[in-house]
Amino acid sequence: MLEPDSDETEALMKKLLLQSGLQEGDVDPNKKVPWTTVVPKPGFCLKTKKENGEKVFINVCHAENVPQPRDITEEDLLKLLESDDPFGFRVPMSIGEPHAEIDKSGQGCTAYDVVIHPGFYEKMKDSEVFRAFFLSVTLEGLEEKYSIALSRDWVILKNRKCIGRLQEQNVRTQSKPVIMEMGDQSGLGKPLIQEMDTPKPLSQEELKARGQKPDFRIVQEPAEGHPEFLVAEISLPHVKMANTLTVDVGEDRIVLETRSNKYYLDVYLPFMLIQEDCVAQFNRKTRILTLTLPVQAEE
Repeated sequence: MLEPDSDETEALMKKLLLQSGLQEGDVDPNKKVPWTTVVPKPGFCLKTKKENGEKVFINVCHAENVPQPRDITEEDLLKLLESDDPFGFRVPMSIGEPHAEIDKSGQGCTAYDVVIHPGFYEKMKDSEVFRAFFLSVTLEGLEEKYSIALSRDWVILKNRKCIGRLQEQNVRTQSKPVIMEMGDQSGLGKPLIQEMDTPKPLSQEELKARGQKPDFRIVQEPAEGHPEFLVAEISLPHVKMANTLTVDVGEDRIVLETRSNKYYLDVYLPFMLIQEDCVAQFNRKTRILTLTLPVQAEE
């Protein structure tokens, strides 16, 4: 059994980090973006601290309208952690905004609410492997989102289910994959064998001028028959950082926008996607955005 704070576990967990997360707290009332309100229910509370010693509490909560991850066993998860599977295991979660609280000693502290599906919450409570994986992903997610560093010397509180008042969260119901920035890495890990037919575009009436259409290609794997996944490579030579990109993935559609309106892409795909498992990577050296898009099985 892997220990939550072991070096081996830490190394393995990093293979699957950043493949989880819902978009939270960015709802713009002037944009027609699908979203829903998540009302979290208390689960358990994790205590840790920042580099400066400030106490941090993470309220692990659950709500029915957060998507449930696919059902796998502990053995399956350990195999994925030790493999080079590009999809891995994704736990949809909503990470809320920080809220200031007072701990039991009367000192100020910061609390964060992280919401998952109740089914996975129950599974995680009974499994040290799933719990260690989830908490590693959660800490990395908080560090990535809020540019903080958190200690891995954490404690689960025995007598408190949460610190402070749990906050309602607005989350997007349309899939928006986290865009991982890559340095000098290249290659997709799996062969790009065959280029598919050009996806069906929107009509001129529907497609508004939102920027230059970038060069792109979409390939399938395997090359013959019904694919397991698609890989889209989008060339963005004038984009320097991933945080200037917005990518939405629908059931059979990709929409890409840039903050400066330099590029805009809206394409339909010939297959139905597994939206919650889609992954995006932006290579800063080549300026290429790569989308790995799992495809639903044939009915």
